[in-house]
Amino acid sequence: MFLTGIASAGDAAQALSQQALQHCEDGRVATVRDTRLAYFEQGRALGEQAVATDELSADAHFALFCNLGELLRLDGESLTSVFGLRRMMNELDRALEIDPTHIDALSAKGTLLVKLPGLLGGDSEKGEQLLRHVINRAPKAVNARLALAKVRCERGHHQEAVALASDALAIAKKDGRITFAREATTVLRHAQTHAAKTVYAVNR
Repeated sequence: MFLTGIASAGDAAQALSQQALQHCEDGRVATVRDTRLAYFEQGRALGEQAVATDELSADAHFALFCNLGELLRLDGESLTSVFGLRRMMNELDRALEIDPTHIDALSAKGTLLVKLPGLLGGDSEKGEQLLRHVINRAPKAVNARLALAKVRCERGHHQEAVALASDALAIAKKDGRITFAREATTVLRHAQTHAAKTVYAVNR
């Protein structure tokens, strides 16, 4: 009976986690701010419920992290709330503490490490290594490719960035991931522009 209770809690948490992640994705796709906000707030509530149902579920913590992160950057990429950032990172770190091989959590961790300044816990070199690890482990990892493409472009490795963004775009289109396809298109164009400028400068 006790084992059945554990299994039931795990199943319930998994179902709630999937719903929370779907809300996170639906909010990313939505174009109206209030609609996006509603999705992320509902997703946060579902994620919190999932964690309360099974605190040892890495998926539950990651689902909560996803919605917390989107709420933080709802009006742009600026992560201005230190408290909100700390809570978001705590959920991500807890997911990885429970399951160090959680691909989505590893990808998110690498992305944040390359994006955040050092004062907020960023570490570009460590983040890049983590993103490469994710890409090697998960051939369909779109977000990791995009994050790495941005880093490589910033460091002047434009052709590598073009290749990474091209792969990300192809994967996103194949899997019907609209949000990532849009982002991949933007990153690819940016990398291609800089690559072309570099070639022009060399051939002058």
